[in-house]
Amino acid sequence: MKAATGKRWGIAACAASLLCGGFSAAALAQEFPVKPVRFIVPFPPGGTVDPLARLIGAKLNAALGQQFIVDNRTGGSGIIGTDIAAKANPDGYTYVFVFDTHAVNPSLMPNLPFDTQKDLAPVMLVGRAPYGIITHPAKPYKTMTDVVKVAKAKPDTVTYGTVGAGSLGHLALTLAGQAGGFKIVHVPYKGGGPMTVAVMGGQIDMGIGSTALVTPFVSDGRMRALATTGDARAATLPNVPTLIEEGYKGVTAYAWWGIFTTARTPPAILKKFHGEVVKVLNQPDVRKHLGEQLGMELMVSSPEELRQWTANEITRWGRVIRDNNIKP
Repeated sequence: MKAATGKRWGIAACAASLLCGGFSAAALAQEFPVKPVRFIVPFPPGGTVDPLARLIGAKLNAALGQQFIVDNRTGGSGIIGTDIAAKANPDGYTYVFVFDTHAVNPSLMPNLPFDTQKDLAPVMLVGRAPYGIITHPAKPYKTMTDVVKVAKAKPDTVTYGTVGAGSLGHLALTLAGQAGGFKIVHVPYKGGGPMTVAVMGGQIDMGIGSTALVTPFVSDGRMRALATTGDARAATLPNVPTLIEEGYKGVTAYAWWGIFTTARTPPAILKKFHGEVVKVLNQPDVRKHLGEQLGMELMVSSPEELRQWTANEITRWGRVIRDNNIKP
């Protein structure tokens, strides 16, 4: 009888513990955030990831009354900063804002210090945008046809910059070169900011960056756009043809921005954070800035949609990397 009574007490204690744990997790989520939240940006200021994180952070600060601190940890095409997030305490207070290189790195870097699909929990696919191929207005190129003529007449003399080796800009122009039978010299940079500075300084002939990055420079005349990489013309650059229109069938590429956090972060906190970011991205001034001014197509996805998007991008671009033996 005593053994049975002890067993019942043990079961009751277990149940109580589980209930308390459940209430504790719910309470933590309800109170979140109770301290500053860290937004890791694995790229330098001046590109598109940094201002996106700062915009969302400022809005969340105003709404929730806590600091959202942007921490730039650059290097390795986003790997260094992302690794910090992957190894952070899974308490819901560290997030990383990634760019499209996030889905390229697993195929490009054979010894990543983290597992892209297991060590990070997806939060949201914020948005996407086609790439724009740009040049300095003083350069002789007005169309991609002009570029190809010079590249074929003088192979390996035309240079173009990207945000890094194996970036989607690099892969897109690799495919275009194969389709058009021309070769141009790739010059990798550590982010969109340094790359655009190089284009404007005439250090390279061309650059390729998301329309969210290059549109402001094209609009004020500091750059000339030659082509974009979407399925249709970019809303912010309606007079610029796509590579498909220029005869490069099937050559499309979209930059994208996503938010991840450490795996094993409590689902209740993830759910609350996701909901707060949705509120921010639905604010009219935010949608206008990101959509109309920068040309970002807002996705505002679920975590599962970001997980699937990432898996698809890894598969697609991994094939291009292997087929062309692209190395970092």
